[in-house]
Amino acid sequence: MTSSKTLIIIYNADSTIRGKLQYAYRKLSSSSPDPACAACDITHGGLSLSEVPGWKNAKSDIEARGWKVIQWHRDEIEPEIKSWIQKEKIRYPTVLVKGQTDVTDTRQVMDSAELAECAGDAMKMVETLKKKAVLADGVQHSSL
Repeated sequence: MTSSKTLIIIYNADSTIRGKLQYAYRKLSSSSPDPACAACDITHGGLSLSEVPGWKNAKSDIEARGWKVIQWHRDEIEPEIKSWIQKEKIRYPTVLVKGQTDVTDTRQVMDSAELAECAGDAMKMVETLKKKAVLADGVQHSSL
């Protein structure tokens, strides 16, 4: 059975080659007015194109709790979610949940400051989501 609960991580970067180069500049430059992406630090260790082992483990843990995990760059966001983000004036990076209480429920659960507090540690992100009652303490196992 497919989960209707979705955890959406949105990066403060675009998916294009130009977007990746601009992100690398922001990450490496202390003079950039636009800060690097704390969500990228958690999932990809900053500049890597591959997910880091700590994030892979955390994502598996989140999925084992009945959540679908989506990771989007700014230019990949579905129109419905993008419209909601603009209406709510949410800044990137961010973590949203959709469908936790019902199919129409969408809300922000971590903002850029909270992501930055994780300092690239995926397990700190998971702990924050537990404290906010997004993730239950026990792992849910589906019955066959």
